Amino acid sequence: MDLTVLYRGPLASCDYDCPYCPFAKRRDSTAQLRADRAALERFAGWAADSGDQLSLLFTPWGEGLVRSWYRRTLAELSHLPHIRRVAIQTNLSCRTDWLADADPETLALWCTYHPGQTPYDRFLAKCRDLADRGFRFSVGVVGLPEHLAAARRLRAELPEHVYLWINAAEGHTYRDAEADDWTALDPLFPYSRHPHASAGLPCRTGESVISVDGDGTVRRCHFVRAELGNLYDDSYRAALGPRPCPLAVCDCHIGYVHLETLPLYDVFAGGVLERIPARPSPRPAEAVTISPRSRGDVG
Repeated sequence: MDLTVLYRGPLASCDYDCPYCPFAKRRDSTAQLRADRAALERFAGWAADSGDQLSLLFTPWGEGLVRSWYRRTLAELSHLPHIRRVAIQTNLSCRTDWLADADPETLALWCTYHPGQTPYDRFLAKCRDLADRGFRFSVGVVGLPEHLAAARRLRAELPEHVYLWINAAEGHTYRDAEADDWTALDPLFPYSRHPHASAGLPCRTGESVISVDGDGTVRRCHFVRAELGNLYDDSYRAALGPRPCPLAVCDCHIGYVHLETLPLYDVFAGGVLERIPARPSPRPAEAVTISPRSRGDVG
């Protein structure tokens, strides 16, 4: 089967300390880092031996690419013929020379620029290096008013083909004029502006998309806690099948992109995991949404 897997191990440490990030940051102990490495290596072994066609997105709580085992794992998986795509969410603080060992046809990066955490010129130089190396990547910014000037500068100076996405900020209500400023940079921003009503609606998660943690516990997605089984004993397979969303709303891109009631599989055809549209996108029609906003993603 064709299976999309979102992997999130126990890693929680990050080299950034963004004040708007909803994820608790901490310094992982040596023992915790060893546990994360062992969990990742176990998952990579499963992926390498899988008989399925796999698309893999790594969504660590912390920053993965500053750890050698993430860089090595992504590079190795990118060369396997049954891996359609391997991607990771990253702040791009790591060096980029490791990409020389990866296949640019398979590996892709979902990058977030955090103003105040890294010099702008350093981040832009790394983006240009990714482009020069021929890797697919998107770049995004959290849509806070104080980030607007930096986002505009990024859009002007990034390679034209690189998609700049904007995530609506947690707890921030966007007036129409303010939303228009962000939509001018990212025509798909209206999908992020409000949470999406999802209760009872069909979703690909739990059928062709699953979430896996460091212990191998399989859930339909990161946001639904009900367990489907375990990856390593194949017990999850019997639970795979179409099912409606049990939550009232879905407000994170890595969740609502899989809703069948939204057209995002067509919008991001070929680039769902790395958040790259298939073509420049017009302003989308109003989606079914609910407010006020309550979010948990920063991209």
